[in-house]
Amino acid sequence: MSLSIKINIANRTYPLTINRNAEENIRKAVKKIEERLKFYEKNYATNDRQDLLAMCLIEIASKLESLKDTSSKDNNDVELKLESIESALSEVI
Repeated sequence: MSLSIKINIANRTYPLTINRNAEENIRKAVKKIEERLKFYEKNYATNDRQDLLAMCLIEIASKLESLKDTSSKDNNDVELKLESIESALSEVI
């Protein structure tokens, strides 16, 4: 099911058509973006919304990349453990 919503980021409204089950996550994301915009606006000497949005984007994208790296490492660790278990089981059988 799709749902039409309007979100507001940096005093601009964006209409979106989304899956109904994604609405809560989108609204949470918008809230976090607005919080980070306020942080950057307060702590940096710029009021240019484009610059503030770029700073938010860089922060969010770098966190996403970090999560990907962590997830990849975790997957490799699990694979190694599974291979070790498989090897041990093969020796027993």
